[in-house]
Amino acid sequence: MRSVSLYYESPDLLLALRRGAAIWPPLAQVLEQSRPAAISLADRDLSDLLGLATEDLASAGIEVLWPSSLLGDGLKLQAVVSPPPGKVTKAGFSLDALLEFRWQLTLGGDLLDPDEVNEIAEAKRPLIRLRGRWVTLDPGLLERLRRPPRARIPAMEAIGALLAGSAEIDGETVTVVAEGLLADLAERLAGLATAPPPLGPPPGLEATLRPYQLRGLSWLAAMCDAGFGGCLADDMGLGKTIQVIALHLHRHRAGTASGPGGVPTASTGPTLVVCPASMLGTWEREVRRFAPGIPVRRYHGGGRHLRAVAGDEVVLVTYGVVLRDAAELAGLDWGLIVADEAQNVKNPNSRTARELRTLPAAGRLALTGTPVENRLSELWSILDWTTPGLLGHLETFVRRIAVPVERYRDAEATMRLTALVRPFLLRRRKSDPGIAPELPPKTETDLLVPLTAEQVTLYEAVVRETMDAIAVRQGIERAGLVFKLLTSLKQICNHPAHYLKQHGTALAGRSGKLAAFDDLTDVIVAAGDSMLVFTQYTEMATLLQQHLDARGVRSLFLHGGVPVRRREEMVEEFQAGRVPVFLLSLRAGGTGLTLTRATHVVHYDRWWNPAVEDQATDRAYRIGQDNPVQVHRLIAEGTLEDRIAALLEKKRGRAEAVVGAGEGWIADLSDGVLNQLVSRRAAS
Repeated sequence: MRSVSLYYESPDLLLALRRGAAIWPPLAQVLEQSRPAAISLADRDLSDLLGLATEDLASAGIEVLWPSSLLGDGLKLQAVVSPPPGKVTKAGFSLDALLEFRWQLTLGGDLLDPDEVNEIAEAKRPLIRLRGRWVTLDPGLLERLRRPPRARIPAMEAIGALLAGSAEIDGETVTVVAEGLLADLAERLAGLATAPPPLGPPPGLEATLRPYQLRGLSWLAAMCDAGFGGCLADDMGLGKTIQVIALHLHRHRAGTASGPGGVPTASTGPTLVVCPASMLGTWEREVRRFAPGIPVRRYHGGGRHLRAVAGDEVVLVTYGVVLRDAAELAGLDWGLIVADEAQNVKNPNSRTARELRTLPAAGRLALTGTPVENRLSELWSILDWTTPGLLGHLETFVRRIAVPVERYRDAEATMRLTALVRPFLLRRRKSDPGIAPELPPKTETDLLVPLTAEQVTLYEAVVRETMDAIAVRQGIERAGLVFKLLTSLKQICNHPAHYLKQHGTALAGRSGKLAAFDDLTDVIVAAGDSMLVFTQYTEMATLLQQHLDARGVRSLFLHGGVPVRRREEMVEEFQAGRVPVFLLSLRAGGTGLTLTRATHVVHYDRWWNPAVEDQATDRAYRIGQDNPVQVHRLIAEGTLEDRIAALLEKKRGRAEAVVGAGEGWIADLSDGVLNQLVSRRAAS
């Protein structure tokens, strides 16, 4: 039996007690006392008071106050992860091993000993005295304590749970801890993120590494030596290629790599670099330039073969060839596979991503300046290739992390994700202190341009007609009309000829953007400078090139259909200063090119994704650029483009924001909000 003290301050107490006794019968005891002071409770009564009875009494005007010791940091269940017997030795353990959980109990953050746990498990009452304090016992917690955890997960997923601090076990999220070698490894990994063992430049490297590049080399080597993969997510232009070349030299100097716990792995084999076609020439030139003692070959084009691949060789291949020749490539034991511009495999269900997973390697590295372009599932895809199992199943990752972070800005989920990926993802930006102080300034300007009368007529007609059709459609059919509307309006903002599919006609005087583009081109070319012009539409780039030809301005146009050799020739021609204007489709020319001859970058239309846009700008604004770079974004005033530009500025201000990138979110807007977004507003 337990006693609970009751205090009163006014005659109204008697009325309140009568109301309370009708709700919770044990309270009737005080009505029999001349001066109410205390009542005795059975365990069942106390259990009721600890539960719903408190809320019921509050509705009658009676507040139940408990000691702070009962409401503070009480009993909590945590899961200890440990491998099955025989799976762990002093030498290390297999990352494919299935690890088991067992329960532990903590009180106020302190671990309870087995005798205390037995006392709690055998308790038949809702309140017990433990370590000098009263402790409430949750029946649900006791039930779980008596039932061993059913979950068993691969070691890599367990490491991810340890780094994140929690896991979902038997349908509930609980704190996860480890003991022994597994705990040591998790602690070691967390340390690698901030302080990897420092390395100097490897012998054979004909280059001077900047301090941040040496740290990148140290991190890459530490991850590979530990038997893990990783993602080097430096901004474009910070020298990811040379860091990988230095890593290749370091690994072959060391001769062996070590797995978890220090177990030597197989002798280091050749390195396979998978990259876009536009990057083959860059990789070959940089390997020959910075590591002249290393053999390098392109596995591309007619007559390609993998005969007599040397153990220290670098083999270059495109994503397209991986699709066609995965079986041949899988026949070699690669020491390292590097996926450059790894956003190309951001869709885990794509054929490219699936074939890439079939290639065996002692280590896997992803290189990308944009680890997240649109949504966090892309990050999952990249890291699940470099370090399979780290982030668990995709569906679980989306439910527990992606949705809370992207949709609800959940701070706890964000912190959990940060802790989880920090050891496996190294991210540096040009704007970070001390990273690239020698880079010249970059100026970004939004040029608001008016629509011509022809553009206004087309724009308003398309909005009116398409919104009428959208109003009576639902589901996929409605989404299709929304995307069609967006495309049509963007094309009209570019030029009426773009929307109307008019090729070979005169373009001057019909588009506010084209007039602004002509003004920019005249000033830039007259000053002897060079410019990059990005558009997401090859049709628009074709129209611009025809227009420049008619004006006597030489230009080059790079798109997805240009052969690899011709791409390299075009880059050399532009870099040599023989052509002042380089037109590029955003997808084909937005990555993998070094075009530091350009001092101006013009975004003729917007991709509506700041990460992709910045990556394109970095074709000119990168290490090796000696002159200030000016970025010009052409925006049709009072249109959809104008309003989206304002939203993008807010988005840029949210570090690593991913919600709203691209255009998919627009299809989910209501008809009223969508109409406000696309309707033209006259310039004030």
